[in-house]
Amino acid sequence: MTGFLAATALSFAVIFVAELGDKSQLMALTFATRFRALPVLLGIAAATAVTHAVSVGVGYLLGAAIPTFWISLVAAVAFVGFGLWTLRGDTLTDDEKSRAGGTSRSTFLTVGVVFFLAELGDKTMLATITLATQYPGASGVLGVWVGSTVGMVLADGLAIVLGRVLGRNLPERLIRVGAAVLFFAFAAWIAIEAFTGA
Repeated sequence: MTGFLAATALSFAVIFVAELGDKSQLMALTFATRFRALPVLLGIAAATAVTHAVSVGVGYLLGAAIPTFWISLVAAVAFVGFGLWTLRGDTLTDDEKSRAGGTSRSTFLTVGVVFFLAELGDKTMLATITLATQYPGASGVLGVWVGSTVGMVLADGLAIVLGRVLGRNLPERLIRVGAAVLFFAFAAWIAIEAFTGA
């Protein structure tokens, strides 16, 4: 598998999992109850593309400056942290609920700005930075950006669709535990690669 395809596939899987039960999914669901789904999804896609481009750039610069072993070790520890963060779960603050529930002439712009601001420092942004350190070449960096962006948009799109179909009866705890287990598995995989030099 080429660097681009490997980076895309892994980034898609990691970010899709990271987004399950994340506050961004809750915001997507909240927006979708107030506005049409398509402009909400387009706003999410635009904000995600920009945020993840910044994340990939930061990860690329870190990857070029720090030895591979230490990057992999820090990445493994970060994924354990993301797993614990996922188990804890996310909720929307009253301020985030009011921003998501307000009316606007431009749903696309409102959703885009709110999502961009909400993603700064969020675990999906940090996970994207971490992934970009693992794929230092140009094709790898592009793969991380494509995979992470598509993974997040698809996860948030799923929240919109399932939220409209199933209401609020989604098994949140089961989703969080499953996502955390996958993060722990990614952490173990990266740690094994770091110590074996694979």
